[in-house]
Amino acid sequence: MPVVLYEKQRQALEFVAQYIQRNGFAPALREIADAMGLSSLATVHEHMNQLQKKGVLKITGYGKHRHMEVVDKKLADNDTGMKLPVLGFIAEGRPIEPFSEMDVFFSVAPSLLSGKKRALVLKVKGDTFLDEGILDGDFVVIEEKANVEDGELVLALLEKDVVTLKRFFKEETRVRLESIRNVKPPLFVNKIKIQGEIKAIIRKY
Repeated sequence: MPVVLYEKQRQALEFVAQYIQRNGFAPALREIADAMGLSSLATVHEHMNQLQKKGVLKITGYGKHRHMEVVDKKLADNDTGMKLPVLGFIAEGRPIEPFSEMDVFFSVAPSLLSGKKRALVLKVKGDTFLDEGILDGDFVVIEEKANVEDGELVLALLEKDVVTLKRFFKEETRVRLESIRNVKPPLFVNKIKIQGEIKAIIRKY
């Protein structure tokens, strides 16, 4: 009888397999939770137990001496890429608009991501990024990153929860945000929250 995996179980298995392939050892439960957008370690633990019961994941320890082995690697392979949650719509200078549908996913190539941080997708709505070459309907792939380097393309949260896609530059007393194509004057801000690094902008034809 074929093994049936629910969406969250497959997502967890794919993350574990890719993490082991990249790093040579298994991820911690917290890393799995962050990648899946879960706050409860108990929920992650239950997913791991279910994967082990279904015979697709072998676990011999948690914590510092954790060891996991993907038994059936075919189930962890995703020919269309890694599935990331699409959390909403994005438009320049506006708050993120949540998707009305739940559990919407978008597949991206695993090579685009580090595999260690939570990643998500936002869909561009409207023509507010047109000058940057980003069109209505494009998908923006974002990976959380704590320490942003100068020149990196980021999703930035400004005052009143408005968001923007800009290149980040840290100055002595403020942050300078430059447009992707340098087609607009830079934006200088004192209060900013970096939501993550932009890993890719994907257009579907």
